[in-house]
Amino acid sequence: MPYLRELLLVLAAYALGSVSTGYYLVRLRTGQDIRRLGSGTAGSRNVARTIGLGPSAITLAGDAAKGAIAVGAALLLGLEDWAVLLVIAAVVAGHVWPAQLGFQGGKGLATVMGAVLVMDFRLVLVAYVVAAITLGLTRQVTLGGLVAVGLTPVVAVLMGHSHAGVIGLSLLAALIFFTHRENVQSVVREAHWPSGDSA
Repeated sequence: MPYLRELLLVLAAYALGSVSTGYYLVRLRTGQDIRRLGSGTAGSRNVARTIGLGPSAITLAGDAAKGAIAVGAALLLGLEDWAVLLVIAAVVAGHVWPAQLGFQGGKGLATVMGAVLVMDFRLVLVAYVVAAITLGLTRQVTLGGLVAVGLTPVVAVLMGHSHAGVIGLSLLAALIFFTHRENVQSVVREAHWPSGDSA
């Protein structure tokens, strides 16, 4: 069957992504559903608010590892660029919309970063530099992360990535902006736009 290997790996990536680190960690530690606490997501920042920085770090590492493992397997098997991107999309989709948790998971940023780190670590390094600079200028963590994500496809173009790779990264960036849409709205509301008379 053509593309059977790719199909099986995409399905496996979705299943791996569905293992929600924050959800199971908080459930194990407290018996509660992290999605009913704090901001209502299963991400590391909500875990930090709920049960502390140590579990938050474990959640961040676990969520990033899912992306890294999925892409590592795809590269090890010699999949083409388009198939690797499908694997990334599947593992992120599993994290954001885990079937066994009613399709309500995390926001996907850590999983995307883990995947991209294995695909091309330079993109992540640049993203962290951009995020750090934006954070230094604005003091807004969310804005720093979103600016870094938004510029990643541009950096990929400059680094000579394939058209498929750039398109895939652009779609992933769009997904991250979608899952963080409430954060984006909050940043826009809190922005202090310069005032002045029109010329």
